[in-house]
This record gives sequence, structure tokens and C-alpha cells, in this order.
Amino acid sequence: MASYCKLSDLFPIQSQLDHALEDATTQEEKENLVHQYLHKIDENYLIIPDFEEGLEWLNTDGPLSLRKELSGKVVVLDFFTYCCINCMHLLPDLHQLEQSYTIEDGLVVVGVHSAKFPNEKVLQNVRSAVLRYDITHPVVNDRDACLWQELEVSCWPTLVLLGPRGNLLFSLVGEGHREQLFLFTAAALKHYREQGLLKHHDVGIKLYRDSLPPSILSFPGKIAMDPSSKRLAIADTGHHRVLVVSNTGQVLHSIGGPSSGRRDGNLFEAQFSSPQGVFIKGDTVYVADTENHLVRKINLSEGKVSTLAGTGVQGTDKEGGALGPQQPISSPWDVTLGNAGGDVLWIAMAGTHQIWALFLEDGKLPKGSDSKKGTCVRFAGSGNEENRNNVYPHKAGLAQPSGLALAPTEPWECLFITDSESSTIRSLSLKDGAVKHVVGGERDPLNLFAFGDIDGKGIDAKLQHPLGVSWDEGSSLLYVADSYNHKVSLSAPDTLTITKLGIVELVK
Repeated sequence: MASYCKLSDLFPIQSQLDHALEDATTQEEKENLVHQYLHKIDENYLIIPDFEEGLEWLNTDGPLSLRKELSGKVVVLDFFTYCCINCMHLLPDLHQLEQSYTIEDGLVVVGVHSAKFPNEKVLQNVRSAVLRYDITHPVVNDRDACLWQELEVSCWPTLVLLGPRGNLLFSLVGEGHREQLFLFTAAALKHYREQGLLKHHDVGIKLYRDSLPPSILSFPGKIAMDPSSKRLAIADTGHHRVLVVSNTGQVLHSIGGPSSGRRDGNLFEAQFSSPQGVFIKGDTVYVADTENHLVRKINLSEGKVSTLAGTGVQGTDKEGGALGPQQPISSPWDVTLGNAGGDVLWIAMAGTHQIWALFLEDGKLPKGSDSKKGTCVRFAGSGNEENRNNVYPHKAGLAQPSGLALAPTEPWECLFITDSESSTIRSLSLKDGAVKHVVGGERDPLNLFAFGDIDGKGIDAKLQHPLGVSWDEGSSLLYVADSYNHKVSLSAPDTLTITKLGIVELVK
């Protein structure tokens, strides 16, 4: 019997294929190269260990085994953790793959949830993520990352393609490999179908979402209040809509939903896809339409929804500078309105680990050139996933900016940022563009695992994946949604200290 293998046993073989594919010019040539590779990899017969017994499974009747239920299938293992924006970017590719090839065709996608944070090991939280991201394939909660460690997986996300005997075929590390994923999967299905090794049996899919009653809200992402009218804008993320409600809870407008889509127009026909951040001022609501990779504007007085930035396709540009509707952007997560010589919409661009600016009027960024109305451009962040502070905004590194709060007056004049993947609160000066540390994390800019639940000052304080922040101008205090600690925290930026407020205590 073959001994168990690791991804390091696969890499020298697959690297030859990867190099050959870079030089291939036609689809036929690529398919032939993969076909030859599959014959070669079959000779090596790289077998991996099975899932540990006793693991918790979602979207299935029961546990799955590579030796039993998944035998005779081409299996795509998606090693992910639900907080990771790069993992989220991969889900549409997997969804499209499952639309193209069914379980009866011989393909099964299995999400192997391998937690980064302690909060992500809890089954109920993984269940919520499966619902929130509309994952319909089997997911195993490998809370101790056993298979991750046995295969020596190194980062999220990682895809591992297996043959019908649980044999290693391919590995794809990171996002942005859609073409290779479809090429490898199609070739593997054809190869093993011709060998008569594929089986067409069901694997017992049972969707968790089908057991739940409907709810008024579904994973609402953000909330904002118009200080003059006291109306609230709510991003009802799971229902793909934005609600505008009175301060007594009366729903005044419901825009979008219940299914995802991308459409401008009147309030009754407009569509969103998992909107996250919202900002309301008067009759205008700005929306971070996250999974459409757009920034939208709702004009309540005119009854219209329009697109301010983004093309509707995930962008990789980390500089920007084009007019909004021509500028590709990536997973905007929050928005807030400010001023940079004119009105500007600040954007937490989680997908590229940056803060961007959308100029609603002519203006100028600190340490930047003049920008015309409509321009959408990077303000801060190199694009590297880091916890790096710097007086030059373009040299700073953010891990996953997820929430914004504007402190517009002296002595602050800054944006406060929840940088969830580094578990820190950062500040971005609107005077000179300097990115500074407030609380959480640690000094090593590459260590994104410095999290915890500790009150204190500066780096002695610890948070766990904070997602929201709100500035109280009157008291000069910052309220932080310390999401994975299930607490609201209170930060005094002048002394760089933070204390936790229990939810009940906060309500009192």
C-alpha cells in the first residue's frame, strides 16, 4: 500500500506542468499537456490520509470518507477559513465549477474549514458562515487543522484536487486561478471517465439552510445613522438588500433582495450582492456592494440607484486613478463620507488590503496630486497583507480593512480603521496620510496572529478580528466591535488604551 504523501511531494511534478502551461499558446495544447501530466501522476500514485474520525460535517447526511463515499469521485478540497477575504474571492469560482459539473458527473467539492482564530473553531460559527456565503457543498470543521498539517498546507486559500482513489493530482495556492481550476478539473474528469474509474453515486447532500425558518434580517453587515433625520441605513447582507428605517424601527424603504444581482434603476428593481458598508446623509445612501465589487448610491428623493465605482468584476489594480465606473475595485467592505478639499467617499477596500478615495467633488489627497470629480484612487496601503505603519500612506500595509470611522476635527483629523486580519485598530491621518497604530496586534508587521482578549494600552491590548468601529465626537472615544470576542470595546485614542464593554453593560 502506498504511504501517505504531502503537497511537497506533488510540487516538483506539478511545477513542470505549470512551466509548460505558461508557454502553451492554444487551449488544445494546454489540454494535451494536462492529459500527459495525469498519466505521469498516476504512475506516482500519491495517496493522502483520510479525514479524521469524529469531525463535524455540514451540508451532508453524515461524515464523508475519501475511501468510501468519495471513492470514485474527483474531489476538490478547499482549505479555507471563513474570515479570509481571499477565501471569499474563491467561492464564486467553486460555485461556477459546481454548476458546470455535478456530483453525478463525478465531481465533489469539499470545504475543509481550518480555523485561524479560536472563534472560528466553533461549529455554530462555521454553520453561520456556510449560510452567510451560501455554500452548498459539504464542509468539514477540521477545528484542529489535522488534514492541513498532514498535507503541510501553508496558506489560505489552498485548493487540492484528488483523483477517484484519493490520489493527489494538483494544488492551487491563493486566489486568481480560475482558468487552471477549470482546466485541471475538466481534464481529470475526462481522464478517469475514460479509465472507467468514476462513479455516479450520490454522497448524501443535505443543506443546512433548508432546515431553518425565514428571518427578518440575515447577517446584517453594517448600520449607519443620519444625524439630522435619525433614519438608519442597514446592510441586510444575507438578503442582498439595504433597508432604510425610522428611529422607531419602521421600514421606510427596502432596496434590493431577496436574491443577489447587479442592477441599477428605481428602488423596486435595483439589486445588490451581499452589501456590507453603508453611510447615510439626508436622502443619499452610499453602499459598499461587496460581492459585486461596486460602490453604489441610493438617491431616496429621486427613487434611483446608480453605480459610482467599479465594473462589476473583481479588480486587481492597486493604484486606481480612473473615473469610478471605469475603475475596477475589489470587495469594498465599508464606506464613510469625508472631505479632501471637496467631498470624498472613503472606502475600506478589503480585497486589495487598502483604503481608497472616491472623489465626489474635485479635491486632493494628503501627499497626493489633484483629483477630478469622479476619480477613484488608492489613498493608503501598499496592497501587501501586513500590519505595517508608515508616515507614507502608500508604504503602509493593511491586512483586511473592515470598518471605518471618521474623526474630522482636531486634534484627530483621521480615519480610524478596524484591520480585522491583524486584529488591530489603526489611524490614517487626513492631514499628512500617516498610518499609525492605535491598539492591538504587535510590532512585527508580518505577524497577523497577535490576537486575544486583553484590556490594556497599545500592543499590550489584544482584540480578535474586529469588524466595526464608531467615533463619539463628544467624548473623544472610539467604540469597537471586537467581533470574534463577542464584545464591544471602548478605546481612548489619546492614551492608546482599550477596555471591554459587555453588550448588556453597553445597553445600560
